Amino acid sequence: MLLTVVSFLVALGLLIAIHEYGHYRVAVACGVKVLRFSVGFGKPILTWTPKNQKNGQTTEFVLCLLPLGGYVKMLDEREAPVPPEDRHRAFNTQPLKSRAAIVAAGPIANLLLAVLLYACVSWMGVKEPRAILASPVAGSIAAQAGFVGGEKVKAAGLEGEELSPMRSLDDLRWLLTQAALDGQDVALDVGQDSTRILRLPLSRMEVREADAQLFRSIGIGAPWTQALIGELSKDGAGQRSGLMAGDTVLSIAGLAVVDGNQLRERIRAQVLGKEGATALWRVLRRGQTLPIEVTTSASAEQGKDGQVWVGKIGAFVGSPPEFTVVRYGPLDGLWRGAVKTWEISALTLRMMGKMLIGQASLKNLSGPLTIADVAGKSASLGLTQYLVFLALISVSLGVLNLLPLPVLDGGHLMYYLWEAVSGKAVSDAWMERFQRGGVAVLMAMMAVAMFNDVTRIFG
Repeated sequence: MLLTVVSFLVALGLLIAIHEYGHYRVAVACGVKVLRFSVGFGKPILTWTPKNQKNGQTTEFVLCLLPLGGYVKMLDEREAPVPPEDRHRAFNTQPLKSRAAIVAAGPIANLLLAVLLYACVSWMGVKEPRAILASPVAGSIAAQAGFVGGEKVKAAGLEGEELSPMRSLDDLRWLLTQAALDGQDVALDVGQDSTRILRLPLSRMEVREADAQLFRSIGIGAPWTQALIGELSKDGAGQRSGLMAGDTVLSIAGLAVVDGNQLRERIRAQVLGKEGATALWRVLRRGQTLPIEVTTSASAEQGKDGQVWVGKIGAFVGSPPEFTVVRYGPLDGLWRGAVKTWEISALTLRMMGKMLIGQASLKNLSGPLTIADVAGKSASLGLTQYLVFLALISVSLGVLNLLPLPVLDGGHLMYYLWEAVSGKAVSDAWMERFQRGGVAVLMAMMAVAMFNDVTRIFG
């Protein structure tokens, strides 16, 4: 719990500080007088005014108790009287291009931070499962397309486009996510010594959510593992049947077992009503093939359509997956950081657009509770996973603030676009109406996100 809270506050404080720093640095560069730079709201816990600030600035820096936002307060005639000698340093007197640059600098700072974070992860190297496919879920797109499990994916890409090398299963999952959401087919090169192309017709799917169910429908998700029996529970069904740790399962009831994923599915299916069932297994033990009659026990689980009974043997099933360290050089890593940031930004915008027109579920919206939960989990997995989490949230913050909602930076940029086209600023009356509408939309989004959080975590 403590790790979750600390990692969430660190993430939020850092990303907000970077966002506001973008506004601050460009404002100073444009000659605007910045009165206060604040991270957080509520009671100030730390206040300081550095000496010898550039361009004659006397900015007060403040850190507040609640790091749930921040702001950069600039000299502005619309907020308070400005001395004549300082009028040229007020925000509202600046040229249109300077005001637009100052407003856009916050979201851009978040996107640049994401590029740097993804680049750092690429330089450090990430341990990821190899792009070896597990046996597909029965009836899934992959099963229908002829995948059987064990295929090593050398390269993949959208149908009709050049295939790109797949350095890990995570690379492939990301490609499949984008393709499924866009309704595009994917080609995979699974040949070992020569090219062998298999195709996934993902355009058949109607995808509304990017979740675990998406990969079950595709049939590709978990990494490939050996059909190995691990540690067995004392007096469990597997031990009573004569299974031993280290056994490799070759077949069950005459049906070949390809990998650990298929072995788990076959064990779950080995049940008669509410009772366990007996089947003939063939296992490889110390180089010898042995027939063993295995009787499972039955266990109740909650399924989509109510309670279901599944077979159990009381053992760890499957070997650890094969991993590879994915690492890039200085320039390649930086380029990958930029590409990853662009891809996630584009995917975020596409998902928001689909939610707006009803083609994607509003369940894709997440709020602070989910962010805090993921922050704690990623921090517990190590530095690289936490950096990936920070990069993802930084992209989301940058993209969200560029949306054309009046209360966000993107809304102000829309005002400036109107000013550039019409030659006159948006009137105060219209700006007030837009602000009220923007607040209403933002509050509705927050309410949906909080509902999803509560349902996802406590439901």
